[in-house]
Amino acid sequence: MDFSLSEEQRAITRTVRAFVERELFPWEDLLLRRGMESVVTSPGLTKDEKLLLQKKAADHGLWGVSAPEELGGADLDPFTQTLINMELGRTFISFTFGGEASPMLYRCNEQQRPDYLLPVLHGEKEMCTAISEPGGGSDVRAMRTTAVRDGDDFVLNGEKMWISRALESDFAVVFARTPEEGAGGITGFLVDRDLGWTAQHIPTMGAEQKVATMHFEDVRVPAANVLEGVNQGFDQLMRWVYDNRLFRVSARLVGAAERMLEMGTAWASQREVFGKKLADYSNWAFSLAELEIELRAARLLTLQGAWKASAGLDYRHESYVAKVHTARLANRVADEMIQLHGGMGYAMELPLERWYRDLRVIRIYEGSDEVNLASIARNLFRGNVRLGAVTD
Repeated sequence: MDFSLSEEQRAITRTVRAFVERELFPWEDLLLRRGMESVVTSPGLTKDEKLLLQKKAADHGLWGVSAPEELGGADLDPFTQTLINMELGRTFISFTFGGEASPMLYRCNEQQRPDYLLPVLHGEKEMCTAISEPGGGSDVRAMRTTAVRDGDDFVLNGEKMWISRALESDFAVVFARTPEEGAGGITGFLVDRDLGWTAQHIPTMGAEQKVATMHFEDVRVPAANVLEGVNQGFDQLMRWVYDNRLFRVSARLVGAAERMLEMGTAWASQREVFGKKLADYSNWAFSLAELEIELRAARLLTLQGAWKASAGLDYRHESYVAKVHTARLANRVADEMIQLHGGMGYAMELPLERWYRDLRVIRIYEGSDEVNLASIARNLFRGNVRLGAVTD
């Protein structure tokens, strides 16, 4: 196992870090001020602001990171995508480069691409993914929303919950049960907003991406809008879940923890209390040292899983492990860095209190800690993995 970066990976990492520091960091103060002046607790970039930044990024070659080459993308491997997301995680601003789409959309057929995939790649349309329901968040198999065939259409009925971007999306990738189709199963559908689904905002303590409930009452969807195939939805969404947990969520959490610890070490090196710098007090010095150890472990866990994915190996167990560790670490770092900064950390002038609020949900969504721990335990007890193995 060799984690040495290629020259291309080093160049990409340097370019992304420079972009984040030059173009995204300056927006943080503005977004913090917006949060103080409005009822929106964690405001993000507007659509126009995001498109402007994506254009600047594209001018530096940062476009289509995960998109297939036939669509003009870079089609970078999971390991390199993970490195990029670690850099993007160094700001609380939720930002993705242009030319990006959910991996699910890359499975659109030739007839679906012009209406769904290509508009998303070019920033012309927004989409959301509707999986979780009131009676089953992480338990996908408990899904109750149904899609029943009626002539050339499927009729959707049910409710989704905790759906990010549902309020502003032009269409949704909706997963529903298709009980009358053969053995039955779960199927993905491309569902335009104007087909009749509605969304209602759910106020939360933080997180830039607003969440909502989605309601489907006799929503007719053309059979041509089935994504990839009837009853193929479960495999589609689980592939997306594993990728998202590891390459994106865990990677960005590593970046967030790194940035907050940088702020903490800088503050401890200059802040004096009772005639001594905070760094000279062993309690704070040891706390920062322990978090440095955990940060290294988080980075290695995430990169090791990404390495397995890039090598075509099974990385599902690694996605569980990395997600639990990085989510807990990022939350602990946010809490301790606020404590280290004292009143300044609690004030909205610094990004720490916002990170504190926004990061809390990470231990719940994309598979809660408990769901991931249950999967880890199940693999151990069934002998699916070797205890502590990182090279198998």
